[in-house]
Amino acid sequence: MMPNLRVLKLKVVFLLLLTGSCLTGLVYLGFSLGWIKADVQADLTSWLAPIVWEGTFDPKLIDSIYKQQNITVATTVFALGKYTVFLQDFLESAEQNFFVGFRVHYYVFSDHPEQVPDVKLGGERKLTVMTVNSSSRWQEMSLGRMKRLEMLIESGLVNDADYLFSLDVDTKFYGRWGAETLGDLIGVIHAWYYNSPCVLFPYERRPESQAFIPYSEGDYYYGGAVLGGSVKCVYQLAKTCREQLDIDAAKSIEAAWQEESHLNKYFLYNKPSKLLSPEYSWDDQKMKPQEIKIIRFSQVLKNYAEVRPNI
Repeated sequence: MMPNLRVLKLKVVFLLLLTGSCLTGLVYLGFSLGWIKADVQADLTSWLAPIVWEGTFDPKLIDSIYKQQNITVATTVFALGKYTVFLQDFLESAEQNFFVGFRVHYYVFSDHPEQVPDVKLGGERKLTVMTVNSSSRWQEMSLGRMKRLEMLIESGLVNDADYLFSLDVDTKFYGRWGAETLGDLIGVIHAWYYNSPCVLFPYERRPESQAFIPYSEGDYYYGGAVLGGSVKCVYQLAKTCREQLDIDAAKSIEAAWQEESHLNKYFLYNKPSKLLSPEYSWDDQKMKPQEIKIIRFSQVLKNYAEVRPNI
C-alpha cells in the first residue's frame, strides 16, 4: 500500500529539521518552499525557532506571562516627507491592536514634526517625536533607519525599554499583535516570498556588496517592514547593518533593496530566535490565500509617485 502522501511529506520536513538542513534542501529534493507551506505550514524553522501563525499560541496565557514582567515595548516609525499622511491610520489602528494593555512608547521620526497627528493614546502609552533632516531620495530614507535606531538606543533607550520594534509607517493594523511576537531577535517572513524557493529571493547578488548572498544560501526572505527583539539584540543588528551600509556607501554601492538587503544578510548568519508569519506583514494589494487565516498588519495601498520624492 502506498504511504499517505501527507504523512510522507511531514516525515521529510521533520527529518530536515532534525538534521538542521536549510529549507533550500527541499529545492534540491525537487520540492518548492510553496509546496511545504501550502500543505504543512511549518511552525518551526530548521534551527528550531518558532514561526508564529494563528493557532500556535494562547493569547491570554502569553500576555499574562509578560504582563507579570512589567515590560516596556518601544516602537519606532519613520514618517519622512509625504509619508506623514499614513501616521493617523497607523497610530489609531495600533492603539486598537498593538500590545493592548502593555506599556508602549512610540518614537516617530519625521522631518515634518508639525504634521504628526494628535492621536488619543491609552494608559501607560506615550509618543515622542524625533525631528530629522529631509531627504530628496526615498532610498536614503530607508538607508538611514539603521543609523537612527543605533543612535536612539545609545541615547538611553537600552535603560528605558525591554523590547524594540521598528515598523513601516505606510501600514495598518487589522488584528491582534501581542506578546507572542516577543523574543531576542525577531524577523518577519515577507508576504510576497513566503511560498517561493530561496533561489527566487531578491537577495543582493553582487559579491562586491556587503549584503551579498550567493544563490546556494538562504533560509527565508525577511521583510524590512518589521524588525524587533530585545533592545540589546536590535542594537547589535542596527549597528552591524549600519557598518555594512557605510562600507558599501564608501564604494558607491547601494544594495538591491537598501537596508532590507542588509537585514537579510544579517539574519542569514545571526538567526532570528523567532519568526513572524506573513500574517504580521501582509500587503493590501495581495489577495489572502486559504492558508493565511488572519491578516494582522499590512502595507496599505498607495500611489508611490505621490509619496516618494524621486519617482
